[in-house]
Amino acid sequence: MKSIATEIKQLLADQKTEWELAGKNFAGLENVQVREFQFDGFTVKVQFNPGRIVSSAAKVDKKSIEARPCFLCAANRPAVQRGVTFGDYEVLVNPFPIFPEHFTIPAFAHTPQQIEGNFGDMLDLAQAMEGFTVFYNGPKCGASAPDHFHFQAGNTGFMPLDEETAALKREYGDEWEKNKVNFCAIKDGLRNFLVLEAADKMALINAFSHIYNELEASQSDEEPMLNILTQYIGGGWRVLVFPRALHRPSQYFAEGEENILISPASVDMGGVLITPQEKDFFKIRKTDIESILRQVLLPVDQFDKLTTKLKQ
Repeated sequence: MKSIATEIKQLLADQKTEWELAGKNFAGLENVQVREFQFDGFTVKVQFNPGRIVSSAAKVDKKSIEARPCFLCAANRPAVQRGVTFGDYEVLVNPFPIFPEHFTIPAFAHTPQQIEGNFGDMLDLAQAMEGFTVFYNGPKCGASAPDHFHFQAGNTGFMPLDEETAALKREYGDEWEKNKVNFCAIKDGLRNFLVLEAADKMALINAFSHIYNELEASQSDEEPMLNILTQYIGGGWRVLVFPRALHRPSQYFAEGEENILISPASVDMGGVLITPQEKDFFKIRKTDIESILRQVLLPVDQFDKLTTKLKQ
């Protein structure tokens, strides 16, 4: 598998100078404000990032999507935006970054955001982009372009969960092995999620299909609600799957003081909550973080049922 990590790092360096918007927003990350909250054995950071209002407040209903040109289709992108080709995808610099190195990876074809049938591509990307975490947001789980299939990627080590997963497995994990895949169900009091680790690509694809099918059976939507974080580390993959219950928490829709504009996606699951509004950054409390993540993720009883079925 040819590494494209070197090519995309060069792309990022070039785009920062060629593309004013990208250059300004990446430079702005150096002054971004961050607050840290300590939980039992892990950290959650809150980042004040006004540039992300575009994504956090995105209207993703059918009518709004149909009324705007797709910003991931090549024909509608700024002329200055260049990419690196990888199979059926193009790796682009994300002009509204969260990570110091942040990329969007759209498919060339304008097809809906649906991971089924495309999970193997995610594994290939993670392998070729070692040192990066490749992530997927479902159409109702943080994707601001649910009409165009895409992944994103950011440098590994930025999200607290990158470093904390092993410790959380020991502290909160229920582990088992099945068909060449090591599974772990983690309930850390804030998030309920699955960790899959394997060196065999097909075994991982089959394991993920099992999870997808079990979730699909319990949700009536076009795709089970989920976020996925994937890394390739030392000859194998680590995949984190966050089954979801809600798109956005009650705080997102609340009026007045109760309002907190957070629309959780993969990065938030990884331990970096993005607040595009300064008022939310300063007022958010530990109890708010607990409430937001518990609302949007699969509750314990449903998560336990899923785990039981996966073990069978």
